[in-house]
Amino acid sequence: MLRLTDVVKQLLIINGILFLISRLPLYQYFPDLALYYPGSVSFRPYQIVTHMFMHGNLSHLFFNMFMLATFGPMLEALWGSKRFLFFYLFCGVGAILVHLLFWYIEISGLDAFQYSMYLQQSGSVVGASGALFGILVAYGMYFPNQQLMLLFPPIPMKAIYLVIFAIVLELVMVAQGAQTQIAHFAHLGGALFGFLIIVYWRKFRK
Repeated sequence: MLRLTDVVKQLLIINGILFLISRLPLYQYFPDLALYYPGSVSFRPYQIVTHMFMHGNLSHLFFNMFMLATFGPMLEALWGSKRFLFFYLFCGVGAILVHLLFWYIEISGLDAFQYSMYLQQSGSVVGASGALFGILVAYGMYFPNQQLMLLFPPIPMKAIYLVIFAIVLELVMVAQGAQTQIAHFAHLGGALFGFLIIVYWRKFRK
């Protein structure tokens, strides 16, 4: 892992500060930065971006920021700060658009009354995981043979194999219809958008 680069450091700080603010009693008076289903009473357009800077709990924040600090610096050093930040936000927004598509499909079977009630109390989405799956894919594409030490279990693995394992695991979870609080479609969306923009850059922007 390289030293923390400028954008990575700023993202870590912003996520940490917003997490602390979200734990304060006064946060109820702040604009809600989590993403709600479009059309619900709580939805605001800015949430499409702000949700990726919010986290549900300390472990959620820790693992996302650990991924950012592990994989982000080498990519920022390779691309420069502006392209890295663009990539991060591009993957994050792409991830949530994919999530929203499948969210829409999921509730499309509701009748008019159920749909109206759902809009009054829809759940919300938070987290940088979609953007970080894009970062993970980018790391695997640019540094495929980099040896990484996994946390669980603590064994070494090449970056490309870690990426493949992570994507396959997400696909398995989706195929099994796992009922969890994890936005698997957002993870896959972030990975897809990350892959596509890198292919575009390699082909058209040498």
